[in-house]
Amino acid sequence: MKQKIYKIKFIQVGEVYEIFAKNIYQSDLYGFVEIEDYIFNTGSSLVVDTSEEKLKTEFNDVKRTYVPINSIIRIDEVTELGKSKISKADPKNIAHFPLNITTKN
Repeated sequence: MKQKIYKIKFIQVGEVYEIFAKNIYQSDLYGFVEIEDYIFNTGSSLVVDTSEEKLKTEFNDVKRTYVPINSIIRIDEVTELGKSKISKADPKNIAHFPLNITTKN
């Protein structure tokens, strides 16, 4: 059986991160999604993508990331590995997930 690949897009400090991972779960930490086993394109290329290099460095020693569910833009199960990247968030094209967290008194 072929390993599943997930493409996850989320907002991080005004930027859209697009990363690929083998595992994604609903976290035991309320309101978070867990991302594990990052996958980066290791193909040789003459052109270096600084955005992908920044992500490789940022997630190099990370075992698991907890992303708040309201930061998630989209999660896709894909058949092909693409390039991880960071792009500027355009507020006109992003609608935040409605989140209604209430506490009992």
